[in-house]
Amino acid sequence: MIKIVPRGNSSKSMFIFAPFLSVIFTLITASIIFFIMGYNPIEAIIIFFYSPISNLYGISELLVKATPLCLIAIGLSFCFKNNLYNIGAEGQLTMGAIFGGGIGIYFYDVSSFLILPAMIIAGAIGGALWAMIPAILKTKFNTNEILTSLMLAYVALLILDYLVVGPWRDPEGFNFPKTRGFGESGRMPVLYQGLRVHFGLIITLILVFISYFIYSKTIFGYQLKVSGYSPRAAKFAGYNKNYLIFSAFAISGAFAGIAGIGEVSGPIGLLYRDISPNYGFTAIIVCFLGRLDPLGIILASLVIALTYLGAEDAQLFLRIPAAVGFVFQGLVLFFLLGTDLLVNFKIKVKEKHGY
Repeated sequence: MIKIVPRGNSSKSMFIFAPFLSVIFTLITASIIFFIMGYNPIEAIIIFFYSPISNLYGISELLVKATPLCLIAIGLSFCFKNNLYNIGAEGQLTMGAIFGGGIGIYFYDVSSFLILPAMIIAGAIGGALWAMIPAILKTKFNTNEILTSLMLAYVALLILDYLVVGPWRDPEGFNFPKTRGFGESGRMPVLYQGLRVHFGLIITLILVFISYFIYSKTIFGYQLKVSGYSPRAAKFAGYNKNYLIFSAFAISGAFAGIAGIGEVSGPIGLLYRDISPNYGFTAIIVCFLGRLDPLGIILASLVIALTYLGAEDAQLFLRIPAAVGFVFQGLVLFFLLGTDLLVNFKIKVKEKHGY
């Protein structure tokens, strides 16, 4: 008989090393998948994981993809550390893009240095307000935040769809479902001429540093950790449970909203139906792969961003669907969960004795 029993003391070094193991196992599995599909595994791995970042433009694109993933994941870590499962970052990103993008559309022909900061603030407010809905339902009615945050993501996408085909549609856009482009004052400045990496990267790094400071140096960060590890201990310590829930969701939503406005005012420059290739959902993988730690999340966002770029190169050079990138993202999560299981539990085989 096979039993899974908890380990007495989990290895801290293995806990840190497990994400690296999951990436290694993903590479091995990817090689097997490519071999089964009839490709040279080594050549396919080089095309998928090395070719996209073999030049300066590729590195720039990696940073463009990693920026929203990192920012959203840092925000989600505030919820996950408090044992709250905010699965609706995609909707919060979308609402941030709508709130901030609305300012960019309205003032598209105005030249002012205040427009972009106003868009960023509005994006943060939009994301935070959307995240407040599951927080309110959680505190008032003890509703499962997983379901409410997830369902609200699709509501936000439908609102965006209504706006870009309805009242916000570009009057000169030949009926395409998109808004007019933002003016220069509503665009994120690029950091290097000729590349797409933009000021959103700087904002993300600043917020990562602030998050690290909160976690390591403030009482609020300590309360989040204690509340996540032991709600009973947090209750006896007198921590305000509702305050922590609202704060975690507000920060998480605000970060996702800023990521949303970073996307539409950076690489895209307008609103349309598909502003995000599931960044809000993929950031959940980034968050756990980075162990809810700011530095770990930065590294994890680069790894997962590479799967987006690799999928595009694989589609171009290997003629396979770009969706293979989502397969590899799923494999990373699968192996991470598997290694975590073995870090915290051990498998015992007991013989069944008959009588």
